[in-house]
Amino acid sequence: MNAVKPATKADPKLANAWKTKAGRDLTEAELLAMPESEYMNEKQVEFFRTRLQALKDDLLSNAGQTTENLREDTSIVPDPADRATIEEEHALELRTRDRERKLLKKISQSLARLDSGEYGFCDETGEPIGLGRLLARPTATLSLEAQQRREMKQKMFGD
Repeated sequence: MNAVKPATKADPKLANAWKTKAGRDLTEAELLAMPESEYMNEKQVEFFRTRLQALKDDLLSNAGQTTENLREDTSIVPDPADRATIEEEHALELRTRDRERKLLKKISQSLARLDSGEYGFCDETGEPIGLGRLLARPTATLSLEAQQRREMKQKMFGD
């Protein structure tokens, strides 16, 4: 399985920048300019660990904010339309937090995969997932092809 190659040649400055920087300080462009032979080296692992930890910290701070928002809006509102609006906002916020809770679980699993050396490799095929996909979805556990196969099966046979 061949990884998709960028249409343009990598900037030579970017191609070697990763050698002198810490993984957490790399930019996405520098990460993508790294040679394929360096896939999931210690700097890339450090880059993704930093990114996942920042995402986790951000989600956890949002959860605290939700609790505050729900407490503030518990005043009794006599108008049924206003009450319905407030309840709908609460339901929307709770749905969002539920999605974030599920994402937190995936982030924790991804951090564990980083520790075990499985991060960045497809669960089904064992092939590299690819930096582009991991940048777009840091919690990905399937290569793009494997994910497409799974979605096709779900569409054909249902959940």
